[in-house]
Amino acid sequence: MIKLIAVNVSGQGVTIDGHAGYSGKGKDIVCAAVSVLAQNLICSMEALTGDGITYQIREGHIDIVFKDLSEKGKLLVDSFFIGICKVQEVYADYIQIR
Repeated sequence: MIKLIAVNVSGQGVTIDGHAGYSGKGKDIVCAAVSVLAQNLICSMEALTGDGITYQIREGHIDIVFKDLSEKGKLLVDSFFIGICKVQEVYADYIQIR
């Protein structure tokens, strides 16, 4: 079984599905990195912008939905994208960005 985190970043949101399978549960640094980046995006959007977002977090899935982002919101999404791309550069076998 191939395990992979699929990250889809669009103008309407960010969706993350799957598990990296880099290491065992609780020790998977790839899953942890992706999770921290996504949760930081959510917290930063709520704390630093007036942008309306909705999100859902469950085992193996994070869905963040937004529309009409402010400049601050766009900057935060761009920052998330840079971070996720850097993780993917190092762990290319475990993350697919679409």
